[in-house]
Amino acid sequence: MKQTPSTEIHNEDVLGLIPTGSRRIIEIGCGSGALAREFKKISPECEYVGVEIDPAYAELAARHCDRVLTLDIENVAEGFWKECSDRDCWIFADVLEHLKDPWRVLKSVREVLPGTGVVIACIPNVQHWSIQINLMLGNFRYEDIGLLDRTHLRWFTRKSIIEMFESNGYAIREGVPRIFEEPKRDKFVPAIEQMARFVGADPQRAVADCLPFQYVVKASGK
Repeated sequence: MKQTPSTEIHNEDVLGLIPTGSRRIIEIGCGSGALAREFKKISPECEYVGVEIDPAYAELAARHCDRVLTLDIENVAEGFWKECSDRDCWIFADVLEHLKDPWRVLKSVREVLPGTGVVIACIPNVQHWSIQINLMLGNFRYEDIGLLDRTHLRWFTRKSIIEMFESNGYAIREGVPRIFEEPKRDKFVPAIEQMARFVGADPQRAVADCLPFQYVVKASGK
């Protein structure tokens, strides 16, 4: 299946959670290398390794990464994990939702993550208000980009993101909900609030959880 289009724009919220003292970063699904480009401005001495499944994207990323590995993170040789045991920061920026078994990948990372190491991930929110409203209308159509990207294999909410990390030995240390200007949502959020009341849920929590388009989290070992 065709990969999600690459972009030269980096994710500012992911960049903001990378520890500035990181010395050995590995980014899974590094795309064009835009994030590496920006972090290298902050910490030029950092060794930044990119991993890409798409050879064309890997070629783009090589402009900014110290090394780029062209491979499928779900089908690597056992030696890959040992070789990466020195990485103090793993980045999955809009990647985990594309994997068949993101839980297994996170578990493999946890097994080699140094005590001071961190994992940073950006993950779409399937609880977003637009998804909820469209489901009520029976609309669930895959698209080339966005929340319903046709290459997404897994779907997550705030609660299931926390559960995925905690079940694999992590604790989430920081999180950023990515909320964008969406004027249309003001018409629909009250309906979501009311639905929460009908089912005995916290309406304020339901509203808060329907606003983020994505979540960016930073996790480390428990």
